[in-house]
Amino acid sequence: MFTGIITDLGTVISIDRHEGGARFEVQTTYDLSSVDIGASIAHSGCCLTVIEKHDNRFFVDLSPETLSLTTLDTWQVGDRINLERALKLGDELGGHIVAGHVDGVGELISLIEDGDAYRLKIRVPRPLHRYIAPKGSIALDGISLTVNEVEDDVFGVAIIPHTWTHTTLSQKSVGDKLNLEIDLMARYAARWRETV
Repeated sequence: MFTGIITDLGTVISIDRHEGGARFEVQTTYDLSSVDIGASIAHSGCCLTVIEKHDNRFFVDLSPETLSLTTLDTWQVGDRINLERALKLGDELGGHIVAGHVDGVGELISLIEDGDAYRLKIRVPRPLHRYIAPKGSIALDGISLTVNEVEDDVFGVAIIPHTWTHTTLSQKSVGDKLNLEIDLMARYAARWRETV
């Protein structure tokens, strides 16, 4: 589990794509002596397992399903990615509960400066739009954000300067894709309502 608070910007330094998926090598500023083999790290919202580590870099394997359901299939060497280590019991929960399980890929359709902040609008694939509500939580590329407004399959968020400069959002342009994870409580509430 994660909180959606990004703690490092990693860099993809090698990619080995093969029929069975892919292996990514990621450079980080994390102290990897405290990261066990088998540990979970969220990569722009996608929970992946550390399978090998050396100095300031580690390796993760990706299944064909992960590649087909997330933006990770489009990553290239040199791309910057949002990283977050798994939550430990007793850690501060500054964002919201994030599983690291990407529900779908949204499209950035509007990006407007608003004073020192930025306002983004994202189109969500159906039927995920049913799970998004104003003032609810959502994870975009692993970043915990509050939904400002919702209109059909488009929702908006406001990005403060710190989030803008300490995540990959500042590198995004209209038309870019973003990993989406809807709020766990919204998912279960909607499922409960469907079955009653």
